[in-house]
Amino acid sequence: MSQTAHSMVASCESDRFEFGANWRAFLSVLNDDRIAEAQRSLAGMLGSSELLGRSFLDIGCGSGLFSLAAWKMGARVHSFDFDPLSVRCAEELRRRYAVEDGRWTIERGSVLDASYMEKLGLFDIVYSWGVLHHTGDMWSAIAKAAAAVRGDGCLFIAIYNDQGPWSVFWTRVKRTYNRLPPVLRTPYLLGFGAALESAALGSAVLRLDLRRIVDRWTRYESVRGMSRWHDVIDWVGGYPFEVAKPEKILDFCRQRRFELTKLRTCGGKMGCNEFVFRRTANS
Repeated sequence: MSQTAHSMVASCESDRFEFGANWRAFLSVLNDDRIAEAQRSLAGMLGSSELLGRSFLDIGCGSGLFSLAAWKMGARVHSFDFDPLSVRCAEELRRRYAVEDGRWTIERGSVLDASYMEKLGLFDIVYSWGVLHHTGDMWSAIAKAAAAVRGDGCLFIAIYNDQGPWSVFWTRVKRTYNRLPPVLRTPYLLGFGAALESAALGSAVLRLDLRRIVDRWTRYESVRGMSRWHDVIDWVGGYPFEVAKPEKILDFCRQRRFELTKLRTCGGKMGCNEFVFRRTANS
């Protein structure tokens, strides 16, 4: 890792959210339906439900859910995460579903560590959903992820949308959460979680769409197989935190000779914009 990147990460270390602890809790609600939905989500963005023989790098694997989804779709998967608890979560999923299958390797690592990324080599698919903006050096992380894509390969990333002043506000909320004594974090989380749901309820009422609120909690697994509660925890606590407008990501990746093949935005609202790029043949 470069001295600059190392110092930036170190400066955030004391405020860093325990992503792995949240993912460990998520594993208690993981089931076959959620796994199947993760596979459908991945296939929908990549344009194929068959990854047989393709290499798949999961940067910041978190719970390991999407590594598992890619493995079930036939890929050779390498997962890594900066958080040791996240690494153990992925190892637990491999134990449950893949036993000691040689197609899925897992270890601790950092996308900001240039020597580590170089050692990994190149992959057909480099995947990092909602991770690179939590590293403390987002643009460097995106560049290193892009550099791991082999010729004609795919880069699939999701990055928080830049909402201007609202993003500044949420940065402060997240930093404060991680600086609070543990005993105060739950009431703080519940307060902001309730505010988020109240805002969504108000919007749904105005549009006469109360069903949407019910679905947020009863059918949330239909969104990438995830859990609404664990995503709320991640949102309120997830720090370091950076954002980018879609055009910034597009320009950054095009400069590295990637072309956009699929884009799913959050409509200018709070959340992640998803991008699938393909490395151009002449790069």
